[in-house]
Amino acid sequence: MGFTHTWGLGGMSVVLFLILVVTGILLMLGYEPFPGQAYDSIVILQKDVLFGQLVRNIHHWSGNILLIVSVLHLLRVYFTNAFYETRRLNWIIGLGLLLFVLASNFTGYLLPWDQRAYWTVTICAGMLEYLPFLGHWLQRMIIGGEEVGGATLSLFFTVHVVVMPICFFLLMPYHFWLVRKAGGVVVPRSPGTGLEKRPIHVPTVPHLITREISAGLILIACVMVYALIFDAPLEGKANPGLSPNPAKAPWYLMGVQELFMHFHPLFAVWIIPFITTVAIVILPYFRYDPEMTGVWFCSHTGRRMASTAAVMALVLTPVAVVSSSLFMDFAGWLPHWPAVISNGMMPLLIILGAFVGLYVIMKKHYKPSKNEAFQTLFIFMLIAYIILTTICYVFRGPGMALGWAF
Repeated sequence: MGFTHTWGLGGMSVVLFLILVVTGILLMLGYEPFPGQAYDSIVILQKDVLFGQLVRNIHHWSGNILLIVSVLHLLRVYFTNAFYETRRLNWIIGLGLLLFVLASNFTGYLLPWDQRAYWTVTICAGMLEYLPFLGHWLQRMIIGGEEVGGATLSLFFTVHVVVMPICFFLLMPYHFWLVRKAGGVVVPRSPGTGLEKRPIHVPTVPHLITREISAGLILIACVMVYALIFDAPLEGKANPGLSPNPAKAPWYLMGVQELFMHFHPLFAVWIIPFITTVAIVILPYFRYDPEMTGVWFCSHTGRRMASTAAVMALVLTPVAVVSSSLFMDFAGWLPHWPAVISNGMMPLLIILGAFVGLYVIMKKHYKPSKNEAFQTLFIFMLIAYIILTTICYVFRGPGMALGWAF
């Protein structure tokens, strides 16, 4: 029985989590979660403690790699149609675990208390104000006051080292048990193998265990080498009176920050992410063709549609960003309309029109199944978000103007 190279992403996530637990405990031995001492304790840890720099490097990069591996695991599940029927609940649990990975990365981001961490959290907390009615209250609850300070650091430290690990230890075993209850992990198969109508499962012992252990050992070696070569970033001590230019969100939220440049904040920060999240959550509850379980991209038609959607997103997203930055002025076109409508609703309607057009064209040209049609829209959104993240990271310079950020 053949195995694919994506086999082991779930196990790799567990290995990375365990690395984070061990290195996190070691870092706690020297870290002081107070604004006056946090930054200095990190500096002492890196310079005066034996292997302190290496331990922090491993912890930092493992957290980032865990986020990437978790997303890849989710994509593998989705693109092999292993998320409906008996696996619907586990899809929701997996999304919850991904959310906890994001929360763990974000809360840990502030702990070094350097310039980048302080202003990143300040920017993200400021986005909460755009939520109607509850925004200011929610902002005060998350940062512990009117501005980022000692209360914020204590809250983030507690969530990072206590709340998040408890959530992981509770949900991860349940996630694995649900996989076992559903009959094991579905083997990803390519279309046209002649196995589409016959679900295949991998025996746990010895095949799965052997490959999971091998993948875990290779991953540990890669993390160690990367941590030896690249140090975890640490800028100057946090200074509330000196904002960096540009001040950017963490890399995994830069796509949302880029949306902020083109939409009214209410749409960029809340409405678009909310609609996207709800769509992803309810994906398993549509009716699909169960015979496609385990088949990559459903079929050859699905693979062609996926390629077409990816190319369209690669072309249209940069064009839309440049057009929005240089040419489109919805407020000027609709001067008597409220800003929330002219700079929020109008661009959103254009995007929804593009989605409808893409769906109609694909439906007419390829005659896809529901699996393939939803997958095409999913890929378009995924590639578009990656492009938005890249633009914000590479092409947003001082003042968040388009240019070279380096």
